[in-house]
Amino acid sequence: MESRASAKYLRGSAQKARLVIDMIRGKNVNQALAILQYTNKRAAQSIEKCVRSAVANASEAAEKANIAIDPDELWVKACFVDRGPTKNRRRMRPAPQGRAYREQRHFCHVTVLLSSDDRETVATAKKGGKKADAAKAAKPAESKSRKRGGAASAPRAKRTAPKAESTPAEAESAE
Repeated sequence: MESRASAKYLRGSAQKARLVIDMIRGKNVNQALAILQYTNKRAAQSIEKCVRSAVANASEAAEKANIAIDPDELWVKACFVDRGPTKNRRRMRPAPQGRAYREQRHFCHVTVLLSSDDRETVATAKKGGKKADAAKAAKPAESKSRKRGGAASAPRAKRTAPKAESTPAEAESAE
């Protein structure tokens, strides 16, 4: 079962929110909430609210469908940040050499998708399932060596530096 939650018009740029989102992608919900709680970024608090909302949406959808779901088994299947509108304020900001910049306020939209399905089944479904695995196993081993640019049976010659000749005094001390 999947659940989705989105938070719109969050203060801060999408680029800075993506730094936080990248830390929780693919993690268990409990791990993701722990990461968000102790992350020292402004966007982390609002993203944590969004993840908690997705957990609540999952439990509510499961209750409506008469399915028992454990919130501890949920994991972050997908999460992304989209750029929101930019508010160009009339206020001016100082800039170098006596110039002025217009103040810009950035906003972003965060979407979190949680899933209770096993990660292994999702990974095999993305690859193409059992048919793709059988096709990979049926390929001969020689095709891999051809990609590398050489025959499988021919060993490559190793390059070695020429050895320095030892002096007769060193040869006597070695014996």
